Amino acid sequence: MRFAQPLIPGVLERRYKRFLADVRLEDGSLVTCHCPNTGSMLGCQEPGSRVWLSRSDNPKRKYALTWELVELPGRALVGIHTGRANGMVREALEQGRIPELADYPVIRPEVRIAEWRTRIDFLLSGHGSEPDAYVEVKNVTAAVDDGIALFPDAVSARGTRHLQHLQRLVAEGCRAALVFCVQRDDVTEVRPADAIDPAYGRALRDAIANGVEVHALGAEVNEQVIELRRRLPVVCPTPELSPT
Repeated sequence: MRFAQPLIPGVLERRYKRFLADVRLEDGSLVTCHCPNTGSMLGCQEPGSRVWLSRSDNPKRKYALTWELVELPGRALVGIHTGRANGMVREALEQGRIPELADYPVIRPEVRIAEWRTRIDFLLSGHGSEPDAYVEVKNVTAAVDDGIALFPDAVSARGTRHLQHLQRLVAEGCRAALVFCVQRDDVTEVRPADAIDPAYGRALRDAIANGVEVHALGAEVNEQVIELRRRLPVVCPTPELSPT
């Protein structure tokens, strides 16, 4: 995914109301921009961080600027725009970067399942020997030491429901897969954030045990492009028990 225009650098003053951030631009002006990430943005919203913004030419938008990247200590860049994840994963699917999901000539986005009142991010069809595959995408930005990325960064009942839906699709004879889109280049594996959302961790382990395929792709991130190029392992260690 290549940015359509050069990004605008600045320094984060604060993020607030989930969808807004104030940024000090290089000319000293203070602007309010859209924050396209509804999560807690664990470790990615520290005041004083260098950030990069994109500009929209849509006159109907209240905020023309959108927060795209943040630089973390150690100079790691993170893409925080969750709305980019599906496009990046589609690009990876089309280019065969998940071999297990290759050779599907038809990729349909946002497939509605009326019975469950939900949508699945992609439906892959037309494979010569494999059943149709439903694919759900989750954007990952949080990480801890030792190169470990975590999902989710806040309690996600919606994410848990998605895993349950994927399990039901497998039970009905379809393939179902979860793809973690990791928009940062300083991690080496993905784990469930059991300390943040133990229910999601349990649901992920149940989904894997019941045939849901789980993949993770890490991005190369810079000010011109974010591209999913690295396969990352998904590791589900036994969660630590809380002391009684």
